[in-house]
Amino acid sequence: MKKIVFAAVALIGALTVNAQDGGTKLSISGTVDVYGTINSVDGSGAPGLLIANPEKANGFGLGMANTVLSYDQAKSGVVADIAFGPRADDANMAGAINQLYAYYNLSEKTTITAGQFNTFFGYEVISPSANFNYSVSYLFNAGPFSHTGIKLDYAASEDLSFLLAVTNAHAIPSSSANDSGATQYGAQLGYKGQYLNFIYGSVAETSASDALFLDYTGGFNLFDSFFMGINAAYAYSEDDEAGYQGVALFLENSFSDTFALGLRPELFSLTSADESEDVLALTLTASSRLDENLRLVMELRYDSSDDYIIEGIAAEKTATVLTIAAVYSF
Repeated sequence: MKKIVFAAVALIGALTVNAQDGGTKLSISGTVDVYGTINSVDGSGAPGLLIANPEKANGFGLGMANTVLSYDQAKSGVVADIAFGPRADDANMAGAINQLYAYYNLSEKTTITAGQFNTFFGYEVISPSANFNYSVSYLFNAGPFSHTGIKLDYAASEDLSFLLAVTNAHAIPSSSANDSGATQYGAQLGYKGQYLNFIYGSVAETSASDALFLDYTGGFNLFDSFFMGINAAYAYSEDDEAGYQGVALFLENSFSDTFALGLRPELFSLTSADESEDVLALTLTASSRLDENLRLVMELRYDSSDDYIIEGIAAEKTATVLTIAAVYSF
């Protein structure tokens, strides 16, 4: 629920058409993003650039064209989130479909949703307009991105919320049959903008069924203009003897309504029974809003790993990447 709310807020300037029945509303919104990037190594690659082939990124490239159609009534509604392009190819679970779900409000506090929806797990989301940084963290790339199944959201109060979910294993795309019945069970506890997330089950159809994912996502306004976001996660399967863990901070200072600077330090480890492979990533981002719809993102990122696990640049221990991206929201 948290991720969908963040994405909806970030998709500004939506075109809204009110139907004649007074309770029905069709909304159309979306984003388009493009980028240019260059690195410090001999060859291509851009860690954290959410595209289908980050190891090939060096120069100008496309993100995705995203259109969200939302049809809302008093008790029910549907969302069709369609996305094309390299960024969508990396994240979509079924062709051009990013999300496709229906929901029904059982009461003012309780909503049931069925279909494919973006994950409630983690800090960042697929849409570049909803993230401060253009590249994404290792924690985000570790997944999951989306789920296919059913979830129940309950808002006990303005501050306290609960979520329960039963879905397919998150690595099974919507276009594939789940012959083995690989399932995940999810839950979320939210309190005053802080979220504890839990997922347990299978990752893929043929994987072990005991994969455990734990995640804390939240943030605080330390000053009027300074925000600190936090994401810490742990995942492990005893049967596979593999998992990951990590922590990232999202430090953002707004100097005006149109300009902000941010720093994202992250430590991430791939873990196994007897060893770990580690990477440090530091991302400095300047975000400038040129008008109501267009945002320019300038990002300098440094990755370091003695274990050679830098995404997209696996042959190097260190890499520095400069990326400039334009993100248009409507």
